[in-house]
Amino acid sequence: MPKYAVLSDIHGNLEAFEAVLGVCSSMNVDKFILLGDIVGYNADPVRCIELARSLDVVAAVRGNHDDYAINYDPDNRAGFNPHAHLAIQWTHDQLSDSDREWLNSLEYSKQILKIKLTIVHATLDTPERWGYIFKADDCVSHFMEQKTLLSFCGHSHVPVAFVRLPDRSTVELIPEWGGGIFDEDMDVDFSVIDSVTVQMKTMHNYLFNIGSIGQPRNGDPRASFAIYDSDELTVTRMMVPYDIAAAKQKVLDAGLPERLAIRLGIGH
Repeated sequence: MPKYAVLSDIHGNLEAFEAVLGVCSSMNVDKFILLGDIVGYNADPVRCIELARSLDVVAAVRGNHDDYAINYDPDNRAGFNPHAHLAIQWTHDQLSDSDREWLNSLEYSKQILKIKLTIVHATLDTPERWGYIFKADDCVSHFMEQKTLLSFCGHSHVPVAFVRLPDRSTVELIPEWGGGIFDEDMDVDFSVIDSVTVQMKTMHNYLFNIGSIGQPRNGDPRASFAIYDSDELTVTRMMVPYDIAAAKQKVLDAGLPERLAIRLGIGH
């Protein structure tokens, strides 16, 4: 079976998206799984939708920004800070009917039995409530709904991973995946491509939050995505530099909040 690139939280960031696809091409990965939030925050929602639709996508789900962009209600600001709300409004106005129809066709979660995985933007137990998973306690209910070896999610923009042991009651953090938050004192070269691989075991269950391509929030501004090898039972997280300056300038040129541009450079 092929390897699968798992992408989440692209958020209209074309520069980051294209950099990720370039890495996928260099690694001969041409099958894709999309975890939602293709739009929101950044300045190229339409182009990112077009690019996503051009890929060989084996499965895709919608995210909360996709959901709100296609069902925009100016009187409903629940769950969004003012900057995010302005970006949702702007994004809604950019989308064509075809864009909205495609986003609206995406389910909230999807199971892909032939490659042993389940995908969701937020959590499997309440996918439409857009809950966050940061620590082991947050994913107990999620694991109760997971029937496959592994699941992928996004939404928080912070890469973190957990394993449920065969006793089905113990959930542990997988520290090497990247659950920590980088700070300016850490010696990390954000100008190069990095990766980390987790080898899975049978009789366990795994949950990988793969982080964000278009707006990372773990202190690492590089685009984060994953590659799943269903034969080797490995998941690799890739951290990819891209032209942040160009993406920031597009945000400003579009009249979107300056804060959205600033956070791209600091990864918060």
